[in-house]
Amino acid sequence: MLDPARLTFGASLGSFGGGTVPVPTLLDWAVEIEALGLDAIWFRDHVLWHSPVLDPFVALGALAARTSRVALGPGVLLLPLRNAAVVAKAIATLDQFSGGRALLGVGVGGEFPKEFEACGVPMAERGRRADEALGAIRALWTEERASFEGRSVRFTDVAMRFGPVQRPHPPIWVGGRSEPALARAGRLGDGWLAYFVTAEGFGRRLGQARAHWQARGVAGAFGAGLVVYFHVAATRDEACRAAQWYLETEYRQPFGELVDRYCALGSPAECAAALAAFIDAGARHITAIPAGPIDSYMAQMRRFAGEVMPRLSAASPAPR
Repeated sequence: MLDPARLTFGASLGSFGGGTVPVPTLLDWAVEIEALGLDAIWFRDHVLWHSPVLDPFVALGALAARTSRVALGPGVLLLPLRNAAVVAKAIATLDQFSGGRALLGVGVGGEFPKEFEACGVPMAERGRRADEALGAIRALWTEERASFEGRSVRFTDVAMRFGPVQRPHPPIWVGGRSEPALARAGRLGDGWLAYFVTAEGFGRRLGQARAHWQARGVAGAFGAGLVVYFHVAATRDEACRAAQWYLETEYRQPFGELVDRYCALGSPAECAAALAAFIDAGARHITAIPAGPIDSYMAQMRRFAGEVMPRLSAASPAPR
C-alpha cells in the first residue's frame, strides 16, 4: 500500500496522446513497472476522450492477475459519471482479486463535456454527485447494514456482503486543485492527488486539504500525492519539445510555457530537482507520466526508475 509517511512512486497507464497501445503491451508494461520497483499503477479514466481509453475496472482486474505487489487503482475515476454502489462493488472486487492492493482515485472531470452528455449527467452537478458518492461508498464498505440519503444516491438498510479485504476500506485519493476539490479530499478522502500545479501551489493547497482532514479528527497520516508529466532527455529543449507535442496532442489545446511550468524536464538531475521541490512542499507520493511518443513510454519509465527515483529517495526528508 501507499504509506503516507514515506516517499512512494507510481506509474500511469491508459490513454496516451495521439494513439493506442495494444492490450498485451499494456500488460507487459505493468509487469515491468512492478519489477522496476514502483509502488503503484494508476489506470487513467474517461468514458469518452480525444484518444482511445479503456475501461479502468476491467483493465485493473487484468493488471491484478499479472502483478503481485504494486497497489492498483483508477487514477482518477470520474466519479460523477458512475453509480456509487457499482463503484464500491468494483473496487471491493479488485481488492479481493489483488489480495488487498486496491486504491480508489477519484475526480470530477469536466474537460470533455461530451462524456457527461453521453452518460446523462449534468456537468453542473458533478461536484455534489461526487461528494454524495464518496459518502455512500464509504458507508457500503464500512457498515454491516448501510443507509444513505442524498439527492442522487439513496438506499436503506443494504449490505455489501463481499466487501474489500483492506480495513476499514481501500484508501481513497481525491484529485483536483479547486477549493471544493481540496475540501472533498480532506473531508471525504484519505489523500490528495495534485495535477498541473507548481511546487508553491502544491504546498499551499496541501495545507488547505489537511485543514479539512484535521477538522475530521481522523487518526493517521493524510496522503499527499502529485501526478506529473516528465521527459528525460539530453537537453531541456529536447524534453520540452517532446512534452509539448504530447500534451497538445492529448488535450487538444495549446500549452506553451505551461509545459515548462508544470512538467519535470531535462536531464535526470534536472527532473529530480523539479520533483524535489514538491517533496520539500510535502509530497510523499509521485506518479510519473512520460510525456513523449508512445513507443518511448517504457524507455522513459526505465530512466525514471533508474536515474530519477534514486536521487529523490536519497534526498527524501524525514516523514512529517
